[in-house]
Amino acid sequence: MHEAVSLSCDLIRCPSVTPAEGGALDLLQSILEGMGFVCHRLPFSAEGTPDVDNLYARYGTARPNFCFAGHTDVVPTGPKESWSVDPFAAEIRDGVLYGRGATDMKSAIAAFVVAVQRLLREKSPEGSISLLITGDEEGPSVNGTKKMLQWLTENNQDIDICIVGEPTNPTRLGEMMKIGRRGSMNTWLTVSGEQGHVAYPHLADNAAHRLINLLQAITAEPLDGGSEHFQPSTLQISTIDIGNPTTNVIPGEARATFNIRFNDLHSSATLTEWLRKTFDAAIGEGGKYDLRIEVSGESFLTPPGQLSDIISDACQKVLGERPELSTTGGTSDARFIKDYCPVAEFGLVGQTMHKADERVAVRDIENLTDIYEAVLHGYFR
Repeated sequence: MHEAVSLSCDLIRCPSVTPAEGGALDLLQSILEGMGFVCHRLPFSAEGTPDVDNLYARYGTARPNFCFAGHTDVVPTGPKESWSVDPFAAEIRDGVLYGRGATDMKSAIAAFVVAVQRLLREKSPEGSISLLITGDEEGPSVNGTKKMLQWLTENNQDIDICIVGEPTNPTRLGEMMKIGRRGSMNTWLTVSGEQGHVAYPHLADNAAHRLINLLQAITAEPLDGGSEHFQPSTLQISTIDIGNPTTNVIPGEARATFNIRFNDLHSSATLTEWLRKTFDAAIGEGGKYDLRIEVSGESFLTPPGQLSDIISDACQKVLGERPELSTTGGTSDARFIKDYCPVAEFGLVGQTMHKADERVAVRDIENLTDIYEAVLHGYFR
């Protein structure tokens, strides 16, 4: 069995559902230390969130430091009966590896480890190679990559360039890499009025009517038409809640939540300012509202250049095609890494991530290993 496929199976058999370590970091640490890496286990905690264990491993001490970032934590499996296999058995059927984390993203970690093994058999790079592996990517993302990066800075372990092994390809390996991501902000809007009888509206203030006006004001026109590397920003209302159990009561409070995925034409600060100005104008005389916003990450872009060229060249060498440079999709831990060094994402096909019967073609793991090896050779010429 191919080394990376074997390691993928071993990692899948570690039941590391967030925030459990599940033995996955222990396994990686043992292998990496055997390769000459210096490993640091970095457990972090914060009030109101689960404790999380993380791993930083580095081969060499010189700059530049080429980093591979990923996560061993996985989402829950859901009902076992929805799977055709044991989610943590790492079963291979007809050239396809099944298991939770097969795509997102234990196989990519395995591919990178084996790619590094191959490189080190040939030469010792002029610089360092490191792995930044968290157990908190699928969770709150409070005690994982963000705190690890702070620890790196405090301990003179700066990274110079980074690939995140998230599953970036829509349908086939080599189709797409991510050179940026949209920002994301979740918003909770509460409108206050005055409760009353529906037959006497002049004695009440309908919070639902005011809420409708506010939501209409922010959805009437598109936020923008997109930019050079980004699709148009989107605003999607996800819930509207009046909480009214009767038909003859005018509600005194109405709530809504919505998410904004925004490109590099905006920041969370400019969008927050726009929301407040728009709501202030639309609320009407005497209206009151409360706005609570949580920002998951700002939009960012690593301009096409050295890193994207190295990945593209590697894909061309192994697969005969160059991937599209994209900023589509959700958020990832690259949103933290971009503040420290250039970062791009490239991994497996993501069609089955988070689904029952999550799976990956064995051949894709083998090819991804070859691509990562070519990336390393391209960087450490």
